[in-house]
Amino acid sequence: MVNSATPVTRRAVLKTGGATAVSATALAGCSTTSSTGGSSKGPILIGATIPKTGPLSSTGRSMLRGYKIGIDYINSNGGIDGREVKLIIKDDEGDPKKTRSKLQQIVSNNDVALLWGSFSSLLVTAGSAFAENQELPFLGSTFAYMKPHEQKNYEWTFAPFPKSRDIARNTKLWFDSLGPNSPTRLAIWELNTAWGQEMADYWAQTFEGTKYDVVFRETYSVGTSDFTTLISQTKAKDIDALLSNPIPPDGITAVKQMASQNFSPKLVDFVRASDPRAWTSALGKMGNYVGSSGVGWLAGLDTTGTDALVERYHQQEDVEAGTVPIDVLGDAFGLTQVAAQALQSAGSTTNTDIKDALLQATFDTVLGKFGFTDTGMPEPGQLVPACGQWSDGAPMLVYPQTDGEYAMETVYPVPDFGSQ
Repeated sequence: MVNSATPVTRRAVLKTGGATAVSATALAGCSTTSSTGGSSKGPILIGATIPKTGPLSSTGRSMLRGYKIGIDYINSNGGIDGREVKLIIKDDEGDPKKTRSKLQQIVSNNDVALLWGSFSSLLVTAGSAFAENQELPFLGSTFAYMKPHEQKNYEWTFAPFPKSRDIARNTKLWFDSLGPNSPTRLAIWELNTAWGQEMADYWAQTFEGTKYDVVFRETYSVGTSDFTTLISQTKAKDIDALLSNPIPPDGITAVKQMASQNFSPKLVDFVRASDPRAWTSALGKMGNYVGSSGVGWLAGLDTTGTDALVERYHQQEDVEAGTVPIDVLGDAFGLTQVAAQALQSAGSTTNTDIKDALLQATFDTVLGKFGFTDTGMPEPGQLVPACGQWSDGAPMLVYPQTDGEYAMETVYPVPDFGSQ
């Protein structure tokens, strides 16, 4: 939470000493008068882990694709002051212990300038803990959880991704955009985890005192296989919209059981669960119009670099023509934009110079334009997450509204699951 009585921060001091607004051209390796890394002309090394195998591998591979497209884009446009950027990456298998051990292997054998995070808050916080210990700048996407930033006094960790407060604020803005018939009776299924509670709390706080009324809130556990009782309790409350942030397998199970019990809210907002392509492959038409108000990026946005990202995505040999990219691709690409712009601004690969650049610069990315707070979160109110709904197997942008090829109006109320 922001405290207006907080003293002037180090970031504020840096800003007043000469704020640096780094344009998106830095991603393209635009030449500057700085000389990154002094006289060295060798490659700039970056270390990362990704779940290439294991239960998170599907999304992990999409994230890795976003990283690789970003690295290729940087290097094909001259690198950073003429220096090539190389990504050293290892498979963490979705295991936080392996995240730390694999990063240790990378750092022990390579002089890396930056570390990048894996997929999901669990793996990102594991990588962050290692980076903090090593005093290495660390960028972690897909990391909405705020409490680690607030409690661990991060000095080296930065998260270019919407946070729980941003998601909750954006949920309300999305609902407001639906006009006078927007959903007003809301239910929150609170995942029984630290982030689940945080997200539920921010939703409840954001809607308190507005025309929206949270009429039902109940917890459930990761790995729940039977949602029937929760469904019947929620159904009895005559709700309009259901909000939750389940893991993908649980969200898929919940929708199947909602369909079997003839429970179809006017809107279902399943942050995280409905993000990966596995959603539509598992549910088919039944998964249509389930949305997420916590997506960092979608292809329908008109943000800096989105057109270039989508074009390069479609140039990939294994991508079928017309395939709409999923959000994680853009989340990862946006992180590469932040890294490139910070390195360009720092004019050095020294850890403190990169950290100071991250603290004082304003970044222009596919996610939007933003700066970081002292705790490594985006400044409050600067990032507006994309809201999406699945439509015919494609993740489409519904808020903020644009005229993009991959955008559409919100389908509300959604058709009954049983009629899909």
